This record gives sequence, C-alpha cells and structure tokens, in this order.
Amino acid sequence: MQIAGGRGCKTGDYGGGHEGIYLCLGKFVQRLPRVYRPQICVARVRALAAINAVWLKQQGHLFHWTPVFLGLGVALYFALPFEPPMWLLWTSACAALPLVLTGRWLGIYWGPLVIAAALVASGYALAGAEARAKAAPVLSGRYYGPLQGRIIEIDRSGTGAPRLLLDQVVLDRRAAPATVRVSLHGPQDWLQPALGQTVMMTAHLSPPTGPVEPGGFDFQRHAWFERLGGVGYTRNPALLLYDAPEAMALTGLRRDLVARIRRAIPSQTGEVAAALLAGDRSGVAPETVAALRDSNLAHLLAISGLHMGLLAGLVYGLVRRFLVLVPAWALYLPTKKIAAIAALICAAAYLSISGASVATQRAFVMVAVGLCAVLADRQVISLRSVAMAALVLLVLQPHALVGPGFQMSFAATTGLIAGFEVMRPLQQRIPSKALRVILMTVLSSAMAGAATAPFAAAHFNRLTDYGLVANLLATPLMGTLIMPAGILGVCLMPFGLEWIGFVPMGWGIDWVLAVASGVSGLPSAVTPVPSPDVASFAVMTAGGLILCLWQGRTRLAGTLLFLMAVALWQSVGRPEGLVSDDGRLVGILGAQGRVLSQPKGAGFVAQVWLENDGDPVNQPIAAARAGWQRNADGLLEWHAGEWRIMSLRGRKEAKGIETCTGKVWIISDQPLPQDIAKGECKITTADDLRHSGALAFRITGKDLQITSSRDITGDRLWNTRQRKGPDHGPQADQ
Repeated sequence: MQIAGGRGCKTGDYGGGHEGIYLCLGKFVQRLPRVYRPQICVARVRALAAINAVWLKQQGHLFHWTPVFLGLGVALYFALPFEPPMWLLWTSACAALPLVLTGRWLGIYWGPLVIAAALVASGYALAGAEARAKAAPVLSGRYYGPLQGRIIEIDRSGTGAPRLLLDQVVLDRRAAPATVRVSLHGPQDWLQPALGQTVMMTAHLSPPTGPVEPGGFDFQRHAWFERLGGVGYTRNPALLLYDAPEAMALTGLRRDLVARIRRAIPSQTGEVAAALLAGDRSGVAPETVAALRDSNLAHLLAISGLHMGLLAGLVYGLVRRFLVLVPAWALYLPTKKIAAIAALICAAAYLSISGASVATQRAFVMVAVGLCAVLADRQVISLRSVAMAALVLLVLQPHALVGPGFQMSFAATTGLIAGFEVMRPLQQRIPSKALRVILMTVLSSAMAGAATAPFAAAHFNRLTDYGLVANLLATPLMGTLIMPAGILGVCLMPFGLEWIGFVPMGWGIDWVLAVASGVSGLPSAVTPVPSPDVASFAVMTAGGLILCLWQGRTRLAGTLLFLMAVALWQSVGRPEGLVSDDGRLVGILGAQGRVLSQPKGAGFVAQVWLENDGDPVNQPIAAARAGWQRNADGLLEWHAGEWRIMSLRGRKEAKGIETCTGKVWIISDQPLPQDIAKGECKITTADDLRHSGALAFRITGKDLQITSSRDITGDRLWNTRQRKGPDHGPQADQ
C-alpha cells in the first residue's frame, strides 16, 4: 500500500485483508507531523480496527447463532397480531435459499448478515407451515353428553384428579375433535384406566380457552399445536368399552413395566420410579409434585435430557468397555461408533416405552445429535452440537420455542458448556482430582441453576432459594444409583429378577423425596416474583445469548443487558384491574395486593392472577382484603377515581339492574340489555367477553383504559373459531 509523500507500508505485515488496511492507515496517520495529525481521525481508525478485530474473532463461531436467528423468525410469526397470508409464507420460504447463496458470495463481513436474514425468513415460514399442518377440529361451544375415546395418556390435573387424553373421539351427532382431555371427578370404581383402553362416559366439554389475562399464557395456542380440540370433566363413573388390543404391543409392554415397578417398589417411591422409567405420572401425588417443584427438583420427575443423557452415557460406556476387553476387537473395530449405535438404539427404545412425550422427544433429539457427532468423529460436548440440536428441534417443532421446556433445556446446556469453557484454565490449576470433581459438581449445578432461573421465574413466577443445595444433595444420585439400577431392573425383567435393580432404585428415590420434602419445608424456600413484560424478557434472553455465544471480552456486554432486563422487570407494573373471560371474577389492585370479587369459583383464574402478581396467597385471603363493598341493593362494587365498578354474578343480581347512568362499569356473567346504559355507563357481559377474552384495565381519574386479550393475541388460526350456541355451563378443568 503506497501512501502519498513516499511513505508506504505493507498490509501483509499487519495481518492482510481489511484489518491490515485499517492498521496500516493508523500507523500512517501516527507518522504525520503534529499539525496534520487530527486526534479524531486517529480515534476513528482505531475504532474501525477494533470493531474489525472483534468481528473476526467470531469467525468459526457463527454457526452457534443459526438457531438464534431461526428462532427469531419463529418468534416473529407468533408475535404478529394477524395471521399472515399464504403468499407471504411462500415468499419467505422461497427467498431463504437465494439469500443463503448470496450471503456465501458476499464474504465474511456482509455475508453472515444476509444469511441471518435468510434464517429469520425460514423460521417465519416454518412456524406458519406447522400452524396450518396442525389444524384439527375444535369444539365450537359447550358440550354435555356421551363421549367415547381411546386412552393415549394418563396424568393428573392441578387438583389431583386423574386425567385422560383420548383420541378416536366419538360424540353425539357432531364433529368430534382429534383429541380431548377429561378429568375424572367423583368415585370411579368401575374403571382402572390403562393405556390403549376404549372408554365411554357422560362428560362436560368445552373448547380450549384463551389467556386468563391479556399477555398471559395462551392455552388456545398450546392446544392448537397439540391438536387438542376440547377439555372437560365428568362426575359420573367412566366405563370400559374395549380393553387394549393385542396389536398394541408397545402399549402392553409399557403397562407391564409400570405394573412390575409398582409391585417391586410400593407407595409414592414406586410412582416416581414409574414416571422416570415409563413416563407414567398418573400416580404421583400433588404433594410430591409440589415438594419437588418448591425444591427445584421437578426436572428429575420429567423424562428430560438428564435422564436420556444418563441412559445413553451408561449404555455407551458399558458397550465400549465390553468391546475393548477383547484385544482384536479393540484394535480392528470402531468401538466408539459401535457403542454410539447401541446407545442410540437404547435411547430410541426408551423414547418409545416412555410414551414419546414432547419433552422426551426433545431430549432424544439432543442425545441423538451428540451420538451422531461420535459417528462423524466430531466433538460431542460443544456449542456446535447444542446449536445443531436446537436447529433440528426448531425445524421439526417450531412452536416449541415459546414453551418453557425448550427454553430451560437449552439455557441449561448452553450455560454449562459456555461456563466450563471459561472455567477450563481454573480446572487445570487444581492439583487434587477429588477436589476438582467436587468443585466441578458444585459449579455445574450452580451454572445450570443460574441459566434456568430467569426462565423459571418468568414462566412459573417463582425462585427457589435453596435449589442449589437440593440439587447438590439429590442430582448426583440420579447418575450413580437411580438410573443405573433402573436400567438393571429393566434388563432383568425377562428373568423375573427385576427387583434386584428396582429395590436399590427405590432407595435412591427415597433419598431424593426426603431432600425435596426437607428443602421445600424450609422458611422462605420459594420467593414469588411477578411476571415480566415482553421487552424485559427479550432483553434478558439477548443478554444471556451474548454472554454465552459471543467471543472475546466484549461478551461482557451481555451482563449489562441482563442487568438492564432486571431493572425493566422490576419497573413493570401489573394491571390495575383484571376481568376473567366469563365475567365471574374481577380483581383490582389495592393497598394489600389484588382484591378478588369472589372467595371461590374460577379458582384456576384466581390462582394464575395471584401468581403473576407475585402474591403468595390463596383466593379466600385475596377476596377478604378491603376494597369491594356491598351497596344498598346488595350488589358488589368498587370505587376508583370517578368510576364505580360493579361485579354481578348470577341471574338474580343481573335482574336487579334496571338502568345505569354516569361513570359506572357493570361486569356481569349473565346477559344484560344494552339499552339500560345511559350516558358514560359501560356494560360488559359474558357474551362480550366470549369474543374479547379476558380484560385488563387501568383508571386514571376520569379515563377508563381497557385492554382485551384479543387486542394482544390478534386474530390467529387458534382463536378465530366460529362459536355456536351459548357458552354457559360448568368451567372445564384445564
């Protein structure tokens, strides 16, 4: 590079390429006389060189960001307030490949940005395609009558009642959904539910409902992607119509496995063992689930990446050690690849026997990607493997992105790998192997807990204060005793000796349950937190991604973003008032917290509202707080600013309203004639709420600002069904 004035430099001396040009220009400017050396020019050149150096550090690590931008396209689809037309989805899908080819041609500076745009377009198109592919019949209104279906899943509802997921649904003279979910209340002596059985009953069913508050969890969307067309309950005994057919050999094997586990391990210990090995959580008591949740050990109950990874790791290690016992095999056979194939087969069998739930499928994909890395002679535990697993899952199930399971699984895995990369120099300096193992165990639990805690707080409104202690006491036993003993028991089942493995497995589970019970019983074991808004959640996620995936010291900018998200989270104000989607419950923030209009009824809605507020009380306590008053007519009302809010429940109270004038807002779960409203009076009935969904409102002096759930969710595939008939009847147990 020749510079005017006879001075020159070789860019090759400074690394070549654009970086060499920037450094060469900087040296030239520094050699100019003082009068011709403006400091602003030097600063600009140095800044460009620094930015270029930071960007070049990312080369070779950009693949880690591919699932991030693919997920950004998926999130964009779900964030839209309208359903995009098909031509827009086709345009996004068709534009992705040309953008990728163009990005490869543009080089290392502009190319990654164009490829990122292609990934966003691909994620957008994939999410739209999956939403349309999941279309299935959905109930148009309340239904009460005969129901017949085949049991494909058994679990428990939030109240502890047995709950059945049915397919091959038959209803009385109307189009039946693909699947329905029914809770069994009351005595059920006529039926012992088992997978594969065809049962019949008289049930109350309703279509899946929307968020219980604007911006909350959208159960309608979740049900759409699960092809769940109705939820409900029965108080009448369910009857067995047909037993499971013999052709369903896998279902029979799973049922036999559960029976043998319960025979070898009694009480709740055996129920937890059945959940770990067969995915059958129908017998796990609500108290056990609550103790595991409050001690941050609930991840041990669900078949997740931990269990699938332990199984695959044990099989891989045992097969490889067996093969190397024979010198000829060790020398001439690819023992690592043979062991990986055996582990992959066992993981697939575990997936099938456990019921292949969504969480288990996700765990299998992650393990399969790691084992395929062994077959391809690649590094197994790396951010590249995690990125590949996330890509596969987002392509197969784009909607999984918005669920807590996907977010927490990959947050834990990514945080662990990125953390250990940073801690590797410290690990090598520790001379004692025992001390190194102890330190790494503590650090792994701490890093996994720190990575998942923000997502757990955002989705479940709770922080477990002693979760690290509980995991340090219980989690190591999963890999050293519980899972190895469980695998041994399964292998000995053909010989009738399964108790040899299942009994020691029960000892380990007893210890885990004791730890969960002890930790959850400690004072302040759980700290409730309010729900974040979309902005703080997005900033928090971006900060965590930069901290884990970005290379160089500039990754510390992720910490600043994370702290900014915490500040935004704390500054988020909860809605001043909330109205349920059926008009039965109204909650307004008072001096002591949210005050509910009713001490019972709509219990699920009340629980979610209080949890989202970060308020650790139950519905009766929240309803006993000062605020709601009975007027001279015996009607419930609340005075806020210049407005008077009235909550009417039942036909008797609705008939007591003959006229309404002034700044009055009447909320009723019964129909009301609209002509009784005079002047500024507002009337909201159950019919109005059926179309708008739950409401949030704020009163500032004379103004009443109302936001509906439909304002947030928009008109999407999962919430634009045509509803027929009145929607009056018992609330379904979701």
